[in-house]
Amino acid sequence: MRIHRRQFSIAAAASVASAALPVRAQELVLRAVSAFPEKTSQSIHFEKFIERVNSTGKGVLRINYVGGPRAIPTFEVGNAVKSGVVDIANCHGGYYANLFPEADALKLMQVTPQELRRSGGFDAINRIWNAKGNMQYLAMIYGYSPFHLFLNKKISKPSELAGMKIRISPLYRDFLSALGVQVVNVAPGEIYTALERGVVEGYGWPIYSIFDLGWHEKTKYRVEPGFYNTETSIIMNLDSYKRLTSAQRAVLDPALAYAEGLNEDYKTINAREEKKQADAGIQVIRFEGEEGREFVRRAYDEGWKGIIARAPENGPLLRRYLASTQ
Repeated sequence: MRIHRRQFSIAAAASVASAALPVRAQELVLRAVSAFPEKTSQSIHFEKFIERVNSTGKGVLRINYVGGPRAIPTFEVGNAVKSGVVDIANCHGGYYANLFPEADALKLMQVTPQELRRSGGFDAINRIWNAKGNMQYLAMIYGYSPFHLFLNKKISKPSELAGMKIRISPLYRDFLSALGVQVVNVAPGEIYTALERGVVEGYGWPIYSIFDLGWHEKTKYRVEPGFYNTETSIIMNLDSYKRLTSAQRAVLDPALAYAEGLNEDYKTINAREEKKQADAGIQVIRFEGEEGREFVRRAYDEGWKGIIARAPENGPLLRRYLASTQ
């Protein structure tokens, strides 16, 4: 029997809502979901954040983690937060850019979360997120990791990407389309089969987690340099956030600071993944010198061009805060 996506979403939402009733009247329980599978590289920091809240907030605040995409499909997580089906989530901005295009700008962040807070950028983000998404942007907990192109065909320069069939997400559609790539939409769970059958000749993904998903078996090359930021952040339903008491905020805020600090882990994680990929036989295609610098410049230029076209009022504002000050 075929289950339609809408029916599944409603059933999943009902399941999430019914799974998280508080057992103590004085303790607030937040329902949480990740846009990524549990215990993978892109969920572990969120899971550590949840553990910190639950260990320090006993009797005051607790988070009921209902899981990853099996609970709420990845591209429906943003709407689940906006509507209050879940209270809090781990999600990449590009995955809810269908709600408001400004969310996709987070991939272009070239400053640290700490710099963003000092500059007023966090406040600017939340004015937009509050108004357009009924969300509070709480913390960026995954970063310092660019996206890379992973290929099963050898090339020597960026121009040879033209005409290649590469699996994309909306995150880098503008950039790769500008390079002449044949962009192909494939759900993450179908990438292995798409590579195996020749539907695509490569895919874009962060340097980490390809082993989590088994894609290394069908991957021969990683393109350097990488581009953009793998920003994944904690977002919260705005109504739920406003209901927090001072005692509950006193639990949540230190846990968010702790989770944001875990970003430093990625410097070690990335180095470990590079070695692991090399050991698995994945070779590096490196665009050197000015060619490499132009590749990255083009990525950001095309990325901002797309954001500003879709969000002409807020795009330039976000660029002022998110772009590199160097």
